[in-house]
Amino acid sequence: MEKLKVLFMCIHNSARSQIAEAFLKQMAGDKFDVESAGLEPGTLNPLVVESMQEIGIDISHNKTKDVFEFFKQGKKFECVVTVCDEASGDQCPFFPSQKEKMNWSFPDPSKFTGTQEEKLAQVGIVRDAIKRKVQEFIDLKAR
Repeated sequence: MEKLKVLFMCIHNSARSQIAEAFLKQMAGDKFDVESAGLEPGTLNPLVVESMQEIGIDISHNKTKDVFEFFKQGKKFECVVTVCDEASGDQCPFFPSQKEKMNWSFPDPSKFTGTQEEKLAQVGIVRDAIKRKVQEFIDLKAR
């Protein structure tokens, strides 16, 4: 059976979308073809890299990607999931193959304040919330 093609999208592709992509690949990569991208690709958030390493997932070599480049390349996604605020998610292009768009709003780790430990703890909370949402998605969509 063909895998469902999923795109996780946020502003910079530096945190939330990278986390969601990593979890879906780890938890159900045999059922989903998954990528992530951003509206304005930045650099990976080092706190997110560290937070994912804490649970045994290495995203340190991931590159940030541009959602508009995916669109220009004609990439096909059946499901687009924005993991930023809804207003930002509305800026994502519509892919002709897209059958569904979802918005999962999570706080932006680049906006966290406090000490390194406090920010890392906040990233861990977002990471775990994304993992729960990805599991719900798998339960709903796995073919």
